[in-house]
Amino acid sequence: MIDSSQSGRRFQQLTDILAQLRGPDGCPWDRQQDVGTLKEYFLEEVYEAVDALDRNDSRAVAEELGDVLMEIVFLSRLFEERGEFSVADALSEINSKMIRRHPHVFGEEKLETSDDVKSAWILRKKEEKKRASHFEGVPATAPALQAAFEIGKRAAAFGFDWPDAAGALAKVQEELGELNQAVADGDDAKQAEEMGDCLFALACAARLLRIHPETALRRANAKFIERFAALENRLQENGKPLGHASLDEMEEAWQALKKNRG
Repeated sequence: MIDSSQSGRRFQQLTDILAQLRGPDGCPWDRQQDVGTLKEYFLEEVYEAVDALDRNDSRAVAEELGDVLMEIVFLSRLFEERGEFSVADALSEINSKMIRRHPHVFGEEKLETSDDVKSAWILRKKEEKKRASHFEGVPATAPALQAAFEIGKRAAAFGFDWPDAAGALAKVQEELGELNQAVADGDDAKQAEEMGDCLFALACAARLLRIHPETALRRANAKFIERFAALENRLQENGKPLGHASLDEMEEAWQALKKNRG
């Protein structure tokens, strides 16, 4: 563990490094970047950090969090060059916000449970940002499954929710029935609508099961890729590479792999 003074010195070193890279004798590539280009790198680094967290790889997490922090300092540097704010201003904002939004810790307010804290946080955030709706502020760029999870969470904070996961799963079944009916009717627009309803209901069910749907889907994606690669290898060994094996042959190999790997 390092003490706070070491953390402060290392953070200052990072800001100095970015300042030098952006300076007249700095790096041509770093000097060329702007908010638009860094936005994409920032998002990429966040996804890499989440991947490291999913793998529970502490060394990778440390590295990727460092990369995310670098992008934050870099972006702040660009805004400072425009005379708008510095990384110190960003730190001041979050420090003030954390104190302001925890009056039960730093003030006299009494909140006993985690649910009480969440409800108070949402109300205080809405008041501070002068939002007309509790759903303003859900990022438009967020993956839709993540947004559905957040929307359901915000509604649930005020009691608008199923009593348990079983109720949410029953809603999933109801929506699947409506999707099946839309498919039977051949109504393309209705199929798209009902598919969206199914995905939203699944996101709500995941929340009640304490499963993050984005995390669960990422794991399912990774499992599918791993299993499909194994399928390709098995077909190759049997002299029937992809593109030459029949659907029945692929399905037979897939089920065998699924049984062996779980």
